[in-house]
Amino acid sequence: MDLLDEATARTWLATAVAEARAGLGEGGIPIGAALYGPDGALLGRGHNRRVQDGDPSLHAETAAFRAAGRQRSYRGTTMVTTLSPCWYCSGLVRQFGMARVVIGEAVTFSGGHDWLAEHGVQIVLLDDPGCIGMMRDFIKDNPALWNEDIGDIGE
Repeated sequence: MDLLDEATARTWLATAVAEARAGLGEGGIPIGAALYGPDGALLGRGHNRRVQDGDPSLHAETAAFRAAGRQRSYRGTTMVTTLSPCWYCSGLVRQFGMARVVIGEAVTFSGGHDWLAEHGVQIVLLDDPGCIGMMRDFIKDNPALWNEDIGDIGE
């Protein structure tokens, strides 16, 4: 598997960040994602729509995956996400054999990316200050919604 250079990773992350900002502008959770093909072509993009659509399964990664449409194979594809993927989205990456995940940040939430790495998925963690700041602000302003999103309802 070819390594992804940081300049390309950051360019692709910009697509996911634009999606996260769109979701925030709609009153949703600011997580964005994009799926890129082995040739670097953008296959699909999307953002978390759990709030907007009332659908708990519409995470950013799932939205990008759905927007990409059916592919014969996902080998060599790269999922780009503004936030470390949760277990649900990590399962999606693993189920379909995606080669790589580019992550904007894992400071505010550390999902299943270590597990993915243990199973042969290349992880590119960028620790992007813009992604960290956007999530920190959202969590500070919307703690109940954030806890609902990560499944921590404090029972």
